[in-house]
Amino acid sequence: MVVTRFAPSPTGYLHIGGLRTALLSYLWARRNNGKFLLRIEDTDFSRNDEAAARAIVEAFKWVGLEHDGEIEYQSSRLAIYQEYAQKLLDEGKAYRCYMSKEELEALREEQTARKERPKYDNRYRDFTGTPPEGREAVIRIKAPLSGTLTVRDGVKGDVVFNVEDILDDFIIARADGTPTYNFVVAVDDALMGVTDVIRGDDHLSNTPKQMVVYEALGFAVPKFYHVPMIHNSEGKKLSKRDGATDVMAYKDLGYLPEALLNFLVRLGWSHGDQEIFSLPEMLELFDPSDINRSASVYNVEKLDWLNAHYIKNTPNDKLCELLEFHGVMLVSHDKREILLDAVKERSKTLVEMAALINEIINRPADFDEAAMKKAYKEESPEILRTFAAALKASEALHLPSDYHHVMDQVVAQMGIGFGKIGQPLRLALMGRLAGPGLDSVMAIIGLDETLARIDALLQR
Repeated sequence: MVVTRFAPSPTGYLHIGGLRTALLSYLWARRNNGKFLLRIEDTDFSRNDEAAARAIVEAFKWVGLEHDGEIEYQSSRLAIYQEYAQKLLDEGKAYRCYMSKEELEALREEQTARKERPKYDNRYRDFTGTPPEGREAVIRIKAPLSGTLTVRDGVKGDVVFNVEDILDDFIIARADGTPTYNFVVAVDDALMGVTDVIRGDDHLSNTPKQMVVYEALGFAVPKFYHVPMIHNSEGKKLSKRDGATDVMAYKDLGYLPEALLNFLVRLGWSHGDQEIFSLPEMLELFDPSDINRSASVYNVEKLDWLNAHYIKNTPNDKLCELLEFHGVMLVSHDKREILLDAVKERSKTLVEMAALINEIINRPADFDEAAMKKAYKEESPEILRTFAAALKASEALHLPSDYHHVMDQVVAQMGIGFGKIGQPLRLALMGRLAGPGLDSVMAIIGLDETLARIDALLQR
């Protein structure tokens, strides 16, 4: 059975790079009828943030990634880590090190001065003497002293490390007894039955240390897939300004979770020329072995395009629910179907959609000056008065087509081009020269409000 996991540290928000890793892990587990686990790596008590831990869970709920079983918190598993650290001590695979911080810093300065890689010099590796008085000991694991270590990676292929270049006898438990990251990750993945580890390639340098722990404890090494990072358009690490922000901020910005997941799965993975992927299609097609080896580029225009697609294809009842989060209540609006059909074709985000709805429903407070100069000509008042009169004379005005018919009549009657009526009328209805179809706007606001807006521009 394939078992994957997502294991964030609750030291800040869940950003989209983390969400992408979670999504890929989720897809691979679900495709193989396996398990997808969520583990909160909260052993760094000085940096833990309870709100951040809650935010991670909230983000999972919003995008619909369901994990299997209970959430595991490393802070509740300290006794397990202490047991395995003691096991390594008992078997002679780890040892207590009494080197002080000052001694370690002095050693590193000497090594740096000699242009050597700063590392612990194993001075307590085979120590049998009397421990220095008053010193608290850390626990170090015995790492290989020479040779190579090969990480078999499903994305990058075999990655060979020279042991002397990357390893020393690293600490697995601090002096206060709390375990270190690489130790607990390996123990947890093994005990939780994780078979496939999909994570960012910034963790690749941690993998040899974790493999040392697996080997020492007799655990099977999982399959690794190290996913290249997400870069901005300049090829640099993604920053907050580029979009590396809290996942829930995307909800505030009006993105649909389906669009965000579709966007993230395409960052570094593809299936032919296909761009739109429903979750069932992702589950059917995704294989981590197909992930590109090079970094992917964050492109907000692509995200906006995808979001616009999903908005257009979302049923209106669902859009009503989503828009409530953005302060727009349409449940009892008698023209909500016409309204939503008019705006969802023009909206890249729910925030844009909400703003456009408010523009339509609320009478313009003023008129765009540049638009006035461009669209309000000498003949415009006469055209608008003629159109208003035609509207008043019409017997039934309900649908956009009813209003469009009246516009056609006036254009024919006055012998003018459609733009002659369209531009000043749009100015009257919206206060500017952009927006949905005029016939739809009039059908949404109704006859009385249409006449009132035309009159407001004429009075202006």
